[in-house]
Amino acid sequence: MRAVDIIIKKRDKQELSTEEINFFIQGYTKGDIPDYQAAAWAMAVLLNGMNPRETTDLTLAMAYSGDVLDLSGVVDIALDKHSTGGVGDKTTLVVLPMVVAAGVPVGKMSGRGLGFSGGTLDKMESIPGYRTNLTTEEFLTQLKEVGIVLTGQSADLAPADGKLYALRDVTGTVPSIPLIASSIMSKKIAAGAQGIVLDVKIGLGAFMQTLESARELAELMVDIAARAGRRAIALLSDMNQPLGYAVGNALEVKEAIETLHNRGPADFREHCLKVAAHMLILGGKAQNEAQGRELAEKTLADGSAWEEFRKLVQAQGGDVRYIDQPERLPAARLQEPLKAPQSGYMAQIHARLVGEAAVILGAGREKKGDPIDHAVGIVVHKKVGEPVEAGEPVFTIHANDPAKLAEAQQMLQEAIKISPTPVEPLPHFYGVIGE
Repeated sequence: MRAVDIIIKKRDKQELSTEEINFFIQGYTKGDIPDYQAAAWAMAVLLNGMNPRETTDLTLAMAYSGDVLDLSGVVDIALDKHSTGGVGDKTTLVVLPMVVAAGVPVGKMSGRGLGFSGGTLDKMESIPGYRTNLTTEEFLTQLKEVGIVLTGQSADLAPADGKLYALRDVTGTVPSIPLIASSIMSKKIAAGAQGIVLDVKIGLGAFMQTLESARELAELMVDIAARAGRRAIALLSDMNQPLGYAVGNALEVKEAIETLHNRGPADFREHCLKVAAHMLILGGKAQNEAQGRELAEKTLADGSAWEEFRKLVQAQGGDVRYIDQPERLPAARLQEPLKAPQSGYMAQIHARLVGEAAVILGAGREKKGDPIDHAVGIVVHKKVGEPVEAGEPVFTIHANDPAKLAEAQQMLQEAIKISPTPVEPLPHFYGVIGE
């Protein structure tokens, strides 16, 4: 078998066999197949696609390119959640404690932010001392003893995906639905997930810009899960405007803490309750969404979700004084409002531009390895559909550098549109796949 023949076969729109996919992924992981051949193959997949069987084989080949965790000896069912990335998406910080408080242990491996999409690990590292580099052994021990883990992905899990992802990023092959689906699902399977809730974002601040492309991705990932002997539910959620009000690491941790105290922004709270409800269905604690939601709401109301968050922070070396008194968390030196230029109704708060403005301030990375300023970010004061008065603050910019503040102001002015006539609020969700 030769790599070039596999590339030619996919170039000519033919179906690859399981053996050919395994050969290619194993060869690339070991270094026998060079980057230039992998890049040609990825482009052929981007242009000609893969059927669900091929995509499942690719997912499993990448999952089994390294260690695959077996959590069956630690928990009854291993649950995971995954968001396809968004602006202001601090959902994991609230959903994990809710689900654990409702009686289902969860160990989650998360990633860092790249581009305008924030990373869960970066948010948690706003808390001094919090460790995101647990070993596999520490992960399993903490899951067994504490019941909740939130750490970074081990290098031994799905190494083929790490290699291929970096290559896709520089060869223009990121927006391929089979490659996106197999990348996400290979990591989930390698991390031991048996039940997965997928939060597939749609809109201006998402990688999937249209409902059609988001639905295609969601259906493919649910199908891969079924073919691989796992269960998955996909939620199609709006990302045209930021989720909640806070965008930026410490700011988002504060908002998550507010929500865990049964307060917080209505849209973000609603989002967390829906994700948690579906995780509780997969975890066997609820028969339907209404039951799951009731259980999740109870954990916020009785404070048990907050206690699980404290346990998580403590178990991973974080200083709980910073979450008990969130005013201790990093704060920016400059806090500048950006005011509405006219009265009317908020017609657009462009999520991607808000996310990019946060990156300019230092809250995110333009390239891998860039340092993060945990203190900076943006607080959004309005939602689409709400009335706005001229001179009223639409954003508050939290900055540590006057030049970056000025640049972010410029971008945020372009992010908003105000209509003289009433505007419908945006929906939170567009559908559920795989129930």
